Amino acid sequence: ARKFKDHKNFVQLCVDILNKNIHTSSKTVTKNGSVWFTGVKNAFSFEVESNKKTYKITRHIGGVFKSLAIIPFVIDEVNSGLLHLNSKRYNFFPKNEISFFEIFAQTLGIAIANRRAHWALGERIKELKCLYDIKKIVDRSGVSKKSTLAKIANILPPAWQFPEITNCMIQADGLKYYSTGFVEGLTKQTSDIIIDNKKRGLIEINYSEERPEQHEGPFLLEERHLIESVAKELAHILEKKQNEEEHLILQEQIRHADRLATIGQLAAGIAHDINEPLGNILGFAQLSQKHSNLPKDVNDDIEKIIAASLHAREIVKKLLLFVRQAPKEFKKIDLNELIDKSLYFYEHRCEKEGIELYREFATKLPIILGDPSQLTQVLVNLVINSIQAMPNGGKLTVRTNFDKTHVSLNVIDTGTGMDDKIKNMIFLPFFTTKDVNEGTGLGLSVVQGIVTAHNGTIKVHSKKAGGTRFELLFPLKVN
Repeated sequence: ARKFKDHKNFVQLCVDILNKNIHTSSKTVTKNGSVWFTGVKNAFSFEVESNKKTYKITRHIGGVFKSLAIIPFVIDEVNSGLLHLNSKRYNFFPKNEISFFEIFAQTLGIAIANRRAHWALGERIKELKCLYDIKKIVDRSGVSKKSTLAKIANILPPAWQFPEITNCMIQADGLKYYSTGFVEGLTKQTSDIIIDNKKRGLIEINYSEERPEQHEGPFLLEERHLIESVAKELAHILEKKQNEEEHLILQEQIRHADRLATIGQLAAGIAHDINEPLGNILGFAQLSQKHSNLPKDVNDDIEKIIAASLHAREIVKKLLLFVRQAPKEFKKIDLNELIDKSLYFYEHRCEKEGIELYREFATKLPIILGDPSQLTQVLVNLVINSIQAMPNGGKLTVRTNFDKTHVSLNVIDTGTGMDDKIKNMIFLPFFTTKDVNEGTGLGLSVVQGIVTAHNGTIKVHSKKAGGTRFELLFPLKVN
């Protein structure tokens, strides 16, 4: 087209030929819309009428080409093309031969359409295989969410037009999953993962090298549809995995509640069955100790019997508290006073073990309703745990405070602390990190039970090697 004096006119002529706007009544136009001109010896010019204008196409005298033919053809229902022929000879395209070129052009259109259809079919097969492979992964039982998303990240690149330079990244719930050999690309295509109208992540496909412009950058329209389909499938996967996890948690909670009920019944029965013989053992041991002239070794043995009996009785009390069968007696309580009296018995032990004990009591602390003996048990259990968490000494702070709705009790230590895994298990009955014979694993279960019975809440703040803070909140009015 650049050989012609009026380049813009020639381009517009080609557009009108493609759009079938050329009048076939012109001498140089066939009934099929082909434009042709055989030329003359010293000039090159012709006129063609369209729906919009009359074209006057000219070429400088002495130019290279002497004959011209522009033949339209259909590739498919959407696209069409032009066969543009030039010749250096005069009268090279006689009218009776134009029909031959028109047949050739239509055959060319069919060949191009077949080639495109074959290529498009190959692309669709890749896309369908991608979706099928994703479905196979999703249908497998026992595959974790992380493993599923990691595998899908490697399934996607082969489904794109240029798999050798395609990279995939899936982001979901704050985590990212990359295809093998992932690199940041020059151009990318993304789609959000939406669940319940909330964005939970996204899929990113990128090309690490430049490629020709297509529908969306170098990406095809069908690839936009594919990435959106995969995003919807991932939304279903995340929702399904979330439901499975919630179902497992619910099942575990049901099993845990069932175990607690069984343990509670067992503990209550054992506590009542043991109390009577335990009282007899303790009573007779104390009576035996009153005999005069007991040998020292016999008296020492009786002391051990009494000590063991008292320890067993404390365990029975904890079991009864755990199953909430111990009687409660709610009274008005000054928490500062109760804590101060209770800590008195641990001052010497803290000093002996190199632990600094601090009282940080709020002034004018409001009165609460509670059972003094049970709240004392709560404080004792927390203080003992803190002392045991600081084998090399440290700092133990007992602090009270209040606001408009609650009175708070904080027991803070600088001990070994806990990781999240242990922190999530400390209130389970019989769970303990202590050595054998150093704890029953009921202490914090009892604490939680008592606090709950007082309509309070308990929070734990701890990190490994960073100390622990137990925060207890009691309402100002207890029903």
